[in-house]
Amino acid sequence: QGTCGTPPRSPPSRPPLRLATESRHRCLRRPLRAHLVPLALAHYPALSRLGLSLCPRHESLLTNGHLDTTIIDWIPGMPPISLGDISSFVRTTDADDFGLRFNEDEANNCTMAGALVLNTFDGLEADVLAALRAEYPRIFTVGPLGNLLLNAAADDVAGLSLWKQDTECLAWLDAQEMGAVVYVNFGSLTVLTPQQLAEFAWGLAATGRPFLWVIRENLVVPGDGGGDALLPTGFAAATEGRRCVATWCPQDRVLRHRAVGCFVTHSGWNSTCEGVAAGVPMVCWPVFADQYTNCKYACEAWGVGVRLDAEVRREQVAGHVELAMESEEMRRAAARWKAQAEAAARRGGSSYENLQSMVEVINSFSSKA
Repeated sequence: QGTCGTPPRSPPSRPPLRLATESRHRCLRRPLRAHLVPLALAHYPALSRLGLSLCPRHESLLTNGHLDTTIIDWIPGMPPISLGDISSFVRTTDADDFGLRFNEDEANNCTMAGALVLNTFDGLEADVLAALRAEYPRIFTVGPLGNLLLNAAADDVAGLSLWKQDTECLAWLDAQEMGAVVYVNFGSLTVLTPQQLAEFAWGLAATGRPFLWVIRENLVVPGDGGGDALLPTGFAAATEGRRCVATWCPQDRVLRHRAVGCFVTHSGWNSTCEGVAAGVPMVCWPVFADQYTNCKYACEAWGVGVRLDAEVRREQVAGHVELAMESEEMRRAAARWKAQAEAAARRGGSSYENLQSMVEVINSFSSKA
């Protein structure tokens, strides 16, 4: 048990919900990407009152193990979780930190919404969703969104990415053996140091496996461009013939490709959902925000991931990739979640029906406007 605040014996009380269904614009105040966001937001005020959200009053508490030993075991629907696995926005020495206050405001805003729209599916997070539904007036679970798009009848449905995608990597994947490729992508916001990039690079080289690595232009700071130009000297020669580097790619299609065997990820929620939906084991390296919580669930609750240390070491990268590629237990768990995700998104499934219900609610307010 940590030393910064003592969790209450029962969950702290929250302000009463104020339904806002009389207004079309406030019925669906804003879509939230995942249950982990509103659940964490719902308890920001309580964490703050207990001193937990402002716990690192001294910088040493960020590195002396305090984050790992302070356990929060009173959030409804969630197993005991360390402060280090809660969103990084609580790790501040500044009581007026923008990120902290923004998220606390969002917690209060959620109580004024008539509904929450969540990119998840009922089977994936049953306990958490039950806790949320006890406090929020209406919840629509409509995920994984990629599965719903796949089931759409229209041929011109756009994907989820807002970035220009390099589809040439798909042809490269077509030439690889089934389940042989390591796919690496740290999302659109994560930034690496040159040393971290080098450790990941040499870790991938040490596996001897073919890999597809997305290296966007601003992945490394300071850096100059993206792709192969950022890789360490000698790396290209060491991985000749088994390397494909892209600046961005259609991730949902890549993850569903028969050649992909594991996913090295930053554990952002969209990436986590896509990995679960594709049934691909994950090597997780969370960096900020809700990624730590997503990683904990992927590795411990769902059994589909293995976590890298914050300090990147090439030996651990290689070892964890091997574990994700070879673990039959992890692969079976990933296959089970993939099947559940597909069932939720097809006609008659929970997410499919929730999407229809959400559209009906929106249309009902439109007709009254």
